[in-house]
Amino acid sequence: MALATKSCLVSPLVVDKRLHVAASASSSGSSCSTARVPSWSKLGLTFYLRQSDFVGFGLRGARKSNSAQHGDASRSQGAAGGLKWWASATPREARQYEVANLDDILAERDACGVGYIASLKNEYSHKIVKDALTSLGCMEHRGGCGADNDSGDGAGVMTSIPWGLFKKWFQEQGLAEVDESHCGVGQVFLPRDESLAAAAKAVVEEVFKKEGVEVLGWRAVPVTESVVGHFAKITMPRIEQIFVKVSAEDAMDDIERELYISRKLIEKAASTEPWGEDFYFCSLSSRTIVYKGMLRSEVVGQFYDDLRNEDYTTQFAIYHRRFSTNTTPKWPLAQPMRFLGHNGEINTLQGNLNWMRSREATMESPIWRGRDAELRPFGNIKASDSANLDMVAELFMRSGYGPEETMMMMVPEAYKKHPTLMVKYPEIVDFYEYYKGQMEAWDGPALLLFSNGRTVGACLDRNGLRPARYWRTNDDLIYVASEVGVLDIPAANVTMKGRLGPGMMICVNLESGEVYENTEVKKRVANAKPYGKWLAEGSRKLEPVSFNDSTLYSPDSLLKHQQAFGYSSEDVQMIIESMASSGKEPTFCMGDDTPLAVLSERAHLLYDYFKQRFAQVTNPAIDSLREGLVMSLEMNLGKRENMLDAGPANAAQVTLSDPILSDGELSALQATESLKPATLSTFFDVNDGIEGALQRGLDKLCEAADEAVRSGSQLLILSDRTDDMDATKPAIPPLLAVGAVHHHLISNGLRMSASIVIDTAQCFSTHHFACLIGYGASAICPYLALETCRQWRMSTKTIAFIKNGKIPSITVEQTQKNFKKAVKAGLLKILSKMGISLLTSYHGAQIFEIYGLGGDVVDTAFRGSTSRIGGLTMNELANETVSFWTKGFAEEAAKKLENFGFIQLRPGGEYHGNNPEMSKLLHKAVREKNQSAYAVYQEHLSTRPVNVLRDLLEFQSERKPIPVENVEPASGIMERFVTGGMSLGAISRETHEVIAIAMNRIGGKSNSGEGGEDPIRWKHLSDVKEGLSDTLPHLKGLENGDIASSAIKQIASGRFGVTPSFLANSEQLEIKIAQGAKPGEGGQLPGKKVSPYIASLRNSKPGVPLISPPPHHDIYSIEDLAQLIYDLHQVNPVAKVSVKLVAEAGIGTVASGVAKANADVIQISGFDGGTGASPISSIKHAGGPWEMGLAETHQTLISNSLRERVALRVDGGLKSGVDVIMAAAMGADEFGFGSLAMIATGCIMARICHTNNCPVGVASQREEMRARFPGVPGDLVNYFLYVAEEVRGILAQLGYEKLDDIIGKTEILKRRDVQLAKTQSLDLSFLMANAGMPKWTSTQIRKQEVHSNGPVLDDVLLADPEIADAIQNEKSVEKSLKIYNVDRSVGGRVSGAIAKKYGDTGFAGEIKLKFEGSAGQSFGCFLTPGMHLRLVGEANDYVGKGMAGGKIVILPPEGCGFKAEDATIVGNTCLYGATGGQLFANGKAGERFAVRNSLAEAVIEGTGDHACEYMTGGCIVAIGKVGRNVAAGMTGGLGYFLDEDDTFPTKVNKEIVKMQRVTAPAGQQQLQRLLQTHMDETGSSKAKEILSNWEKFLPLFWQLVPPSEEETPEANANAEDRRVENLVAQTA
Repeated sequence: MALATKSCLVSPLVVDKRLHVAASASSSGSSCSTARVPSWSKLGLTFYLRQSDFVGFGLRGARKSNSAQHGDASRSQGAAGGLKWWASATPREARQYEVANLDDILAERDACGVGYIASLKNEYSHKIVKDALTSLGCMEHRGGCGADNDSGDGAGVMTSIPWGLFKKWFQEQGLAEVDESHCGVGQVFLPRDESLAAAAKAVVEEVFKKEGVEVLGWRAVPVTESVVGHFAKITMPRIEQIFVKVSAEDAMDDIERELYISRKLIEKAASTEPWGEDFYFCSLSSRTIVYKGMLRSEVVGQFYDDLRNEDYTTQFAIYHRRFSTNTTPKWPLAQPMRFLGHNGEINTLQGNLNWMRSREATMESPIWRGRDAELRPFGNIKASDSANLDMVAELFMRSGYGPEETMMMMVPEAYKKHPTLMVKYPEIVDFYEYYKGQMEAWDGPALLLFSNGRTVGACLDRNGLRPARYWRTNDDLIYVASEVGVLDIPAANVTMKGRLGPGMMICVNLESGEVYENTEVKKRVANAKPYGKWLAEGSRKLEPVSFNDSTLYSPDSLLKHQQAFGYSSEDVQMIIESMASSGKEPTFCMGDDTPLAVLSERAHLLYDYFKQRFAQVTNPAIDSLREGLVMSLEMNLGKRENMLDAGPANAAQVTLSDPILSDGELSALQATESLKPATLSTFFDVNDGIEGALQRGLDKLCEAADEAVRSGSQLLILSDRTDDMDATKPAIPPLLAVGAVHHHLISNGLRMSASIVIDTAQCFSTHHFACLIGYGASAICPYLALETCRQWRMSTKTIAFIKNGKIPSITVEQTQKNFKKAVKAGLLKILSKMGISLLTSYHGAQIFEIYGLGGDVVDTAFRGSTSRIGGLTMNELANETVSFWTKGFAEEAAKKLENFGFIQLRPGGEYHGNNPEMSKLLHKAVREKNQSAYAVYQEHLSTRPVNVLRDLLEFQSERKPIPVENVEPASGIMERFVTGGMSLGAISRETHEVIAIAMNRIGGKSNSGEGGEDPIRWKHLSDVKEGLSDTLPHLKGLENGDIASSAIKQIASGRFGVTPSFLANSEQLEIKIAQGAKPGEGGQLPGKKVSPYIASLRNSKPGVPLISPPPHHDIYSIEDLAQLIYDLHQVNPVAKVSVKLVAEAGIGTVASGVAKANADVIQISGFDGGTGASPISSIKHAGGPWEMGLAETHQTLISNSLRERVALRVDGGLKSGVDVIMAAAMGADEFGFGSLAMIATGCIMARICHTNNCPVGVASQREEMRARFPGVPGDLVNYFLYVAEEVRGILAQLGYEKLDDIIGKTEILKRRDVQLAKTQSLDLSFLMANAGMPKWTSTQIRKQEVHSNGPVLDDVLLADPEIADAIQNEKSVEKSLKIYNVDRSVGGRVSGAIAKKYGDTGFAGEIKLKFEGSAGQSFGCFLTPGMHLRLVGEANDYVGKGMAGGKIVILPPEGCGFKAEDATIVGNTCLYGATGGQLFANGKAGERFAVRNSLAEAVIEGTGDHACEYMTGGCIVAIGKVGRNVAAGMTGGLGYFLDEDDTFPTKVNKEIVKMQRVTAPAGQQQLQRLLQTHMDETGSSKAKEILSNWEKFLPLFWQLVPPSEEETPEANANAEDRRVENLVAQTA
C-alpha cells in the first residue's frame, strides 16, 4: 500500500526534451498527480467543507474573541486547516487595538520558487508570458500540493497590463476605446454565489463612485475549471476584472495612489459584509496585473485562457510557485502579491505588525492630502507573512518611496561587518544606520522579487538563505530565478551569468532598459538624501562606562535582596558565578525532568512560564557562532518620528552597542537631557490584601508611563531599585511591568514616542534578558546580578581559589564584563535559534509561547502570545510574587540562599522525574527480571507528584474489560518502540551497541544519532560463545544472530559519518531538524570525547572538538527539506525517511508541510528530551511538552487529510506503559525512549555526561570508565517487555484488543481529579480534542511502502544493461545524455546501489556519465568512488552533497557568450558533508561552498560567503574572488586562495585558522597538481594562466591552515618529509 508522492519529477513543459529518457517522464506530468491514489480524492472532504475559515479569504478584520476563551479555552477551527487556539481573553469591544496573534501567524507558513523575466528594450511580447509559464512549470518541485495531490498550494504571474488584449474586448463589447493613461484594471476574486457577487460588485462600484473614479465595465476572466484540483475547486472564487478611469489625476503615480485608497476603502466596506471574506483584489493598478490561484505551476496557463492569448503581451513577468506547509491554503495567498513575489519566511512578523500598528498614530504624509487615516490599519493580522510584507511595502511605495528604497529599508543587508561597504560606500552605511533607528528589519530568509510596473527587481536576505541566479541574453532579456535551467537558452546567447549573494539586489528600469547591480542601486538610493549629515547632527552613541569595582550592599543586604527577588543558590553558583568566571553560558546535560512551572509545587519566577520559540522546517536557525557577522545586538533609544517624513529629527536617537547596561551607563542615560528620562517605580502595595493588588499596581504604573510620555519623556526607566525595601510593597515582576507598559503605550498610540529601559534585580539568565527584550524593553540594567558578581569576586572563598590556582586571576570589573559577555553570546544564540539576525527585530516580537498563565495576565502584558492551557490568574501570580518577597523579611534571617533544586536534584528540592529511587527500582526489575520489582517501579511512577501534563489525565472506557490473553502479543507492541538519537561519541561504544542489539532483538528500532556507524555492526554475529564475541569483544550477554546495526540512521546538521554505505545500510533515515533539549541549536562534542575511534567514524581529527551547526545548511525551508527527503529516498529507495521535530505552537502546520514534502515518519519530541551537553537556558527554556505537540500534529494532519501519509512517533520522558497509552490516545503510532533506555542499560543519572567522567561508562570515551559499563542487551529487552505487558494490561482493562483501536481515540482520556498547588485554572481540552480518525489503521500507516520519488533519471541509468553489468562485475562504462533542472539528485541512486554492494571504497569498476544541460539540485550527491560525472552546462544547489569519492567536473559549453571565470556555474552549499572525491568547476559557486567537507578536494573559480565553513578535512582551491567569513569553524583540511587585489585577509574568519603564504614544497605541489587537474578537466583559462605564470601567481596564494594541519608537510616545510607520490592523489 503506497501513498502518492508530492515530489515534482518532470514537468510536461520539458517532457518533449526528454523523449530519449521516456521512462523518467511521468505520463501525468505533474508532481501533484504522480502515482495518484484515487482513495485520497475524497478523504477528509466532509471535515474540510465544515470549516468556514477554510473557505474564507481572511480579509475581514480580526474575529471577535470570546471573553471566556481563556477560562474554558474554547477552540476554534482555524484558517488554513490547522486547529487554532486563541490566547487573548478580553472581548473585542473592550480593546483599544488589535495585536498580531501568534496563532494566526502560525496557521500559514510557506516557501516557494520564484523568478522574473524583463525586456531591456521595453518591448512587449507574448514570448515573455510563455517563457514565464515554462519557467514556472520547471519549478513545480519547489511547490506543494494538497491532500488530493492535485490542488496546488498556489502559483501565478504578475505582468504589465495587456492593454492590447483588453482593447479588443472593449471593441467586442461595443465600449468606447480605453484611455490607457488614465485607466486601471482590478483583478478581483468574488464570492461564487451570484447574488453575493452582485452585492460585492455593487459595493465596489459605490466606493469608486464616491471617489470620483468611473467604472468602465466588468469582465469575466475566461478560465478552464477542469484543470483545477478537487479541493481547490471547492474554494475557487468567481474571477472578474473591473476597468476604471481616474480622470481627476494626470500623473501616473497619483492615479496609482487613488486606486490604492479606493481599494483600501473597498476592503474596509467589505469587512463588514457577509461576503467580506470571499472578496479579494489580486491587483488594482494602472500598470500591473496579477493572475494567480490555488493552482499547480503547469496549469496556470491552462486555467487562465488570457495567458495563452497571443494578444497578451508584456515587457516583464514575475512568476511564483508556492509551497504552503498547510494543505488548505487560500486562493488569495497564492503569489505574486500586488507588489512582491516572496520566497521565504518572515520570522519577526508578530513584532513587525505590532510596531506597524504602533506607527499608525505618527505616520502621515502630505502626499496623501490629509487622507492618511484611510490607509489604516497597516497590515492585516490575519494574513500571511508574505501578504503583510507586501502590504507594508506597498504603503511605503505609494507614499513616495521607490521600490529599491523600500526593500533596502525593510530588508537591510548585513552592513556592519562588511569591509567593502564600510570603506568604499559609506553613504550606503549611513542609509542603513539612519533607518535602523526608524524601523526594525523584517527579518528572515527571503528572496524578494518586486515591481511597480516601471522597475522590476530582486533582493536577497542578509544571510543569503535562498537561491537566486540571474542571466542576460544577447536579445536584451534578463532573467532571475530560484534555479537555473528553467528555460532552454543556447549558451551562445547568454552574455552574463551571476547570482545574488547575501543582501544583494539587482534592478531593471523597464523604461530606460538599464540594469543596476547591487551597489549601483544602493548608491543611487543612499545619495538621494543627506543621511550621513543627519546622523552626525542628531545621533549619538552611549559611551561605555566602567563597571563598579566596589559593592553596593553589605553581604546581609545582598542576601536579603536575592531572597526577595527569587534567587536560589543554583542561580548564583551555576549561572551568575559561572558566567562571571568564564564569560560563557553554563552547560549541563540530560535534559529537563522537572515539572512545568505551573505544575510545580514550588514558586517560580514569571520568566519560567515562557518558552523560547525556535526555527524548524519553515525557516532555518542562524549560526551565531560561525556566522555572527550578520547579527547585531545594537539598540536605539528615543522617539521615533514620522517615518514618512525623512529628516534630521528622526536621527536624534541614542545608540547602544548592546542592551546590557552597567550602573554607570544607566546613570549616563538618566542624565541625557535630550531623552527627558522618567524613572518609574515598579512596586505594588499589598496593605489592603493581595487580591487585586497586582492589577492595581500595574494600572498605576501604566498611568504614570502614559503621563510621562505625554509630558515629553522619550525614555521610561522602570525600576525596582530601592534603598528601603518594604515588606508590604513587593516588586512587580519586571517582565510583567515591561509587557504591561509596552502594550498600554501601543494601545494609546504613544509607543513610538518613548523607549523602555528596565532597571531590575530580577534578571540574571540569558532567558530573562530575552523575555524582557521580546516584550518591549530596549535595555536592561541587571543591578543585583552585577552586585552578585562583585561580591563573589571579593569573597574570601574566591580569593582563596585564585591564590590556589583553581580559577584564573580576575578583577572585580572583569567578572562583570564576563557576565555581560556571556549574556550577549546567549542573546545571540536565542535570536539565532529563531533565525533572527538583529536584536531590533527581536525587540517586541514576542517570540515565546506561554505555559501556565491565564487570560487576564496574558491580555494585560503579553497580548497576542499563545497560552493554550490557561493557568495562573493575576491574583495567583501576585501570591507567587509575594511568596518570594516575604523570604527577604523572615523573622530569622537565613544564613544562605535556599537551593530550589530546579537544575540538579536535591533533597527537599524540586521533584525530578529521573531520580535515583526510580533508577534503582528499574535496575532491580530489569537485571533480576523481577515482575514484582517492576510493579514497585510502576507504583513509584503512579504516586509521584504531578510532573508532566499527562499526569493530569487518566483513562476511562465505556467498554468492559477483556482477558489480557485476547490482547495483541507483546511482540507486536514492541515493534513500535524506538530509542532516541544518542550519538556514538556522546555515549560510549558499549552503550550504543547494547541498545542497538536489544532493539533488534525485540523488532524495534534504535537510532544511531549523529556520528556515523562502524560497518562491522552491519553483520549478524555468528561467533558468540558464553555471551562473548570476538567481533564485538567489549560486549557481554550476546547471542548468535545478534546485530548491532542501528535500524534508524540519523542525518544531522554536522553530517558526521554520513556516507553512501551508511545510508544504504539503513532501514530508516532520520533527518534531525531539532533536538528536544536544545531546539534550534547545533551540537557539540568536546575534544576529550573525540577519541581516535570516534574521529575515524566522523572523518575528523582526534582530540579536536566537533561542533554541529544549527540545522540550516540544506534545510533552509520546506522546499529544501523536501529536497533532502528526495535525496535520501534517492540513495536508498527502500528506507523510510523520518523527520524529527520538537513540540512548539504551530507544529501541526509544520508537520503538514513535512508530510507534503514526502516524509514517511514524523517524530515529535518534547522539551524534556535528554542531551549529552547543552546550555542550561536551552534545557530549561526552549521547546514545549510533547503532549501539546503530538495532539496538535495529529489533529492538524487529520484535518488536512494527511494523517495516512505519515506515521507519528513521539518521544521525551516516556517511562511506562501508561505513557505509551497516553501517547497513543493522542495520536502516536510509535514511541521513543531515550533516557530510560540508558537507565535500563546502566545509567545512574550522575548528570555529568558533558565532562567525559561518567562513573559507569555510559557516556564516556575514557577506556577505564568504559570498562565499568554494566549493561547487557537482555536488560533493555526486559524493560521493553515489561512496558509492553503493561500496555497489554491497560488495553485489557479498557476493553481493547490492540493498540490500533485506541490510536487517536482521545475519548479514553479524562481529567484526573488532582489539586495543583498554584491554580485550578488549567484547561487540558486541547489534549483531548478529537478531529476524527484516520481512514487507515495505525498498522496500515506504519507498514505502507516507502514513499517514492517516482520515475527518476537514475532508474533509467540503473536499467541500462551496460551500467548494470558494470556495477555487477566491476567494469567500465561511458554514457552521454541530456539533463534538465527537474532531474534532481542525479547519481545518488546509482551510488547507493554501488555502496550497498561494495561499501564506500570497494568498487573497482568505473562509470563515466557525461551530461549536457542544467542539472537539478543535489547533482552528484553521495557519489561513490568509481563514479565520474561530467556536466557541460551548469548546476543548482548542493552539488556533491555527501560525496564519498569519484569525480564531478562542471564546465560551460563551448562558444558561450560569457567569461567562464566570471559566471556562476554551481549553486549554494556544494560539497556539504563530503567525505571524499573531487570536484572541478570552471566557474563560481554560491554561499557555503565546502561546508563540513571532511575529505573532498575541489577547485573553484570563486565562491560566495562562508566558504570552507566547519571543514574538517580535504583541500579547497579558489582561483577567483570569494565572499566574507572564509574558514569559519574550519578545524581540518587546507585551503588555497588566490588574492590578486589584496582583499582576501579581510574576508577570513581568523578565530581558528592561520593565514600563510604557500612556502612548503609539498603544499606547492599539492596546489599545482590540483590546478593542473582542473585545467585538464575543465579547460579553465584562469588555471592555464596561473600555471603558465607560476612564479608570478604562487606568491599571490594564501594558504589557510587550522591547528590540526600545522605539522603536515603541505603546511610546514620543516615537518617530516613524505614521498611526493603519497602526497595527494586520492582515488577518484
